[in-house]
Amino acid sequence: MLYVILFVVGGCFYVVLELFWRGRSHISMALAGGSCLVLLYGVLTYFPALPLLVRAAVGALIITAVEFVTGAVVNVRMGLRVWDYSSLPYNCYGQICLYYSLLWMLLCVPVAVLVDMVSGYVART
Repeated sequence: MLYVILFVVGGCFYVVLELFWRGRSHISMALAGGSCLVLLYGVLTYFPALPLLVRAAVGALIITAVEFVTGAVVNVRMGLRVWDYSSLPYNCYGQICLYYSLLWMLLCVPVAVLVDMVSGYVART
């Protein structure tokens, strides 16, 4: 049940973040966001002793990988053009870019703290 809750929360958060940042979103972003939070929770609880900045960097890599796979399916394969980072420097096929990976790293700092709080709560119950 915990992973379902994490998936829903991650999906909703990702969509709200996109609505705030870009003014629009897509259902694929809810699926990507849910997947990201489930993966982040699993990886970050498996390596709780890593320093916070390392955990944030690992989180950014996870989110960037999920975005790349989602973009390959949704944007390239299905042709939906939900996003395109081609105009940004250091992009990879327009699906991911360094700028957003660095933003994901910043976002992963509070996410890592939240994961610690949730895992601590789960351990106590």
